[in-house]
Amino acid sequence: MIAANPTPGGLARVCPDFVGREDLLALAGRRWQRALDGSGHVLLLGGEAGIGKSRLLDEIVDGLRAARTVQVHAFPSDRETPGVLLLELTAELRSAGEVDAAARIRELVLDDGMVGDSGRRRRLLVAELTAVLHDVLASSMLLRVEDVHWADELSLEVLERLADGLRNQPSMAILTYRSDELYPQSEFQLWRTRLLGQRRAEEVRLARLDEEGTARMFASIIGREPASDERARLYQVSDGIPLHIEEVVAGGFDEVPDTIAETVIDRTVRLRPRTRELLASAAVLGRSFDADLLSRVSGDSPVEVELMLDELIAEHFVVARDDGRTYDFRHALIRDAVYEDIGLARRRALHAAVADAAGDAFTDAAVSDHFERAGRAAEAYRRARAAADHAIRLSAHRQAAELLERAERTIPSASSPPERAELHRMLAAELAAIDDNEAAEREYVRAIELLREQGDEVAAAELVPWLVAIRHLLGADLEARMRDLDDALQRLRPLPEQSTRAARTHLLAALAAATMLDRRLEDALDYGRRARELFTDDDVETRIGVDATIGSVLVFAGRSEEGWRLLEETTARAVEAGLEGAAARSYRMLGSSASMLGEYRRAEGWLADGIAYTERTERWNDHHYLVAHLAHVRWQTGDTGSALALASRALADGRCAITTRVTALHVLGFVALSSGEDERAAKLLAEARAIGEGMHELQRLSPALWGLAELAARSGHPAEAVELSERGYEDSARVSDAAYLFPFVATGARAHLSVGGPAAARDWVARCSVLVHGRAIAVTLPALDHAEGLIELAEGRPAQAREAIERAAAGWTAHDRWWERTQTLIDRAVCALRSKSPATASDLLAEARAIAVASGAPALLAQAAAAGANAPRDDGTYPLTAREVEVARLVATGSTNRQIAGSLSIAPKTVGSHVEHILAKLGAARRAEIAAWSEAHPSRPTS
Repeated sequence: MIAANPTPGGLARVCPDFVGREDLLALAGRRWQRALDGSGHVLLLGGEAGIGKSRLLDEIVDGLRAARTVQVHAFPSDRETPGVLLLELTAELRSAGEVDAAARIRELVLDDGMVGDSGRRRRLLVAELTAVLHDVLASSMLLRVEDVHWADELSLEVLERLADGLRNQPSMAILTYRSDELYPQSEFQLWRTRLLGQRRAEEVRLARLDEEGTARMFASIIGREPASDERARLYQVSDGIPLHIEEVVAGGFDEVPDTIAETVIDRTVRLRPRTRELLASAAVLGRSFDADLLSRVSGDSPVEVELMLDELIAEHFVVARDDGRTYDFRHALIRDAVYEDIGLARRRALHAAVADAAGDAFTDAAVSDHFERAGRAAEAYRRARAAADHAIRLSAHRQAAELLERAERTIPSASSPPERAELHRMLAAELAAIDDNEAAEREYVRAIELLREQGDEVAAAELVPWLVAIRHLLGADLEARMRDLDDALQRLRPLPEQSTRAARTHLLAALAAATMLDRRLEDALDYGRRARELFTDDDVETRIGVDATIGSVLVFAGRSEEGWRLLEETTARAVEAGLEGAAARSYRMLGSSASMLGEYRRAEGWLADGIAYTERTERWNDHHYLVAHLAHVRWQTGDTGSALALASRALADGRCAITTRVTALHVLGFVALSSGEDERAAKLLAEARAIGEGMHELQRLSPALWGLAELAARSGHPAEAVELSERGYEDSARVSDAAYLFPFVATGARAHLSVGGPAAARDWVARCSVLVHGRAIAVTLPALDHAEGLIELAEGRPAQAREAIERAAAGWTAHDRWWERTQTLIDRAVCALRSKSPATASDLLAEARAIAVASGAPALLAQAAAAGANAPRDDGTYPLTAREVEVARLVATGSTNRQIAGSLSIAPKTVGSHVEHILAKLGAARRAEIAAWSEAHPSRPTS
């Protein structure tokens, strides 16, 4: 055995000297100097457990000799209590003389007093807490936060906001975290990613010590240099982790355990039995503790506890904190090792003792955890409900959900069904707020079942709209969702009308919203009007929601001015009432409706207002959705660079919702389509299509289908383009839609012309025309002229084709739709070529090329080039293109399609398509008529 020397100077460290990390000490010194000059800084220190983060932080603090330092330490149980890290900080602030700030933080966390919906309350609370801390940090201070990976969500949010203001203050924050706690999509990982991605913090990672560093630690602890075999063995068993080095050296080298935990437990054996029992009690406490609390838990007298604590400090299990009153384990890994070594029965008894002794020392959340671990369910339930209520008031949804799940596990068996139903309802709402939708659905279903079992159909009906909203996100189709809502309405029929009024209003509002999303406009309007008839004066939020739904219905139904006016009024009312969720929804419906209906100039303004509002109110899901729609507007108006940047930005944030994602994918797919990146376009649009199929919503699916159809038509797969266009038509026809159908009209006409000729194309346009004229939305009408012009052109009537396409061009230009406008220029050029007006064609193609270049659209440049290359020659062979003339000449020789394909090096299928076009253009029915035409139109040189 090798005995470790006592630590010099009475410091509570096993290794007297700090080994390595000189570069990090120097970095911290430079950053502190910059802070003193008015450029504050946030420094993250990351590393695995036991790597020496706390020791490094000690050395940094000692070296900086800051005028004021406050420190706070997060613990695993903190995640359950919103704001607990900030509450811990208040004690340190009081010691630093910031009494008023400490009192204000405590007041805000314990009883925020904010008003408005939950989102607004949370935003104002975070802003006020941040402002208090900014005032404190206006005077030079070093803020030290350890193990921030365990911090609660509210405290993390405040620290994130604090980082912004710290840039212009003479203070610095250093935060440590465990790199082995970086779980994907965890709150801490997303928080860290935002801080680093937006360059609001700097991060450094601590590496393990090398063999030389390990030997230096040995020499510092033992007082001599290690022998070569000791050096090699210590490095091998410790892996260069400082805590493991200290524990191995302290335990000796006779039998070296494989883990830190085993080393710690081996060392506890050397303690006196009563001291070891006290250590177990301290481990169950789980965080910093004072001697009096430990005495109450262990049953030992305060004097005995102090003596045993001295022994534990000497053996480097615990350390005394700077305040001289409280203690903690030297490292969390030591505490964990001691805790896991306690037998189950003893552990339950100690948890019970802690829960009974805690008083005000622990939060309700922490005490409920101790009661549950002690097997005292009723007391655990009571404390968990109290803690959950507090978390809900602070909009700390994740913490609230975890506490309500504990309440469900521990609810007394004698609890009434209504109490159980309310617990399920509360948990469902919190799970929905953190997007755990499958679990939320289960909880809503159970709550509704319990209420119906008790005959409370009114309370059950009030939950059905929430259940339906969750099922919508999970992909349930409209029919299933409507059945749930209709069933709830039917169950209310036998009950007194007045007692069911509010429930019926909410069910009808939900039916209006559901049918509006599926573009069943007449149904949505009917449900919305029926809901309006039932409104009560105090149900402002529901009224605003229904009015926004009706406004959206009106604009998609062709009653645009009435609808826009109602949407604007609804948005203004929601903003004025401070209903931030309702206001954000109204902005979404206003901006996205204008985006999809071609009202791009209006959309620019409304989306900009909504983006500013949601940024100001920190409603990030809504914010990114509006950004995605602004990207859509930019693509439709030809600003593809801005569209790409905005759509990418909408996707970049980890808080992006599914509706934002699918909208951004549409835009990115369109950008790739116009850029000629066919493979990328196909991948992006396929992903968007899959999302749309899962959501069963026209607005999520149809744009992806159009993009894929346009891509297929341009890539030489007209049959696929026909199939995709027909799918788009079927989805729109099901709900008499025109707004999502009209982009398919010209795309489908081109595809049908290639596959089935003019007759098929005319049937296609006739079917689409019924829907487009039925709604008569201005932006949709040019599509019919455009398709008609394409058919006239295919039938050999370029003059009539030109007139129709010019009408379409005027409409596309009036609505700023650059893609279709550029295509009309190319199509008019083809008309001019077939009318033997090459100069006009050249001008039109030049204009098309200019737009394509300005918008970064190589795909349209290629289309313009093909139009010129495939135009009919001025050699008497009109109306056939040059390629069609070649095919006709070979048909006249009696060649089969396969023989012609071999001669021209093209596919037999392509030859068949050419033959069909020739027959249509010549008004012929047989190949013999093609041969006769060929003989009557011999080629002659062009002039």
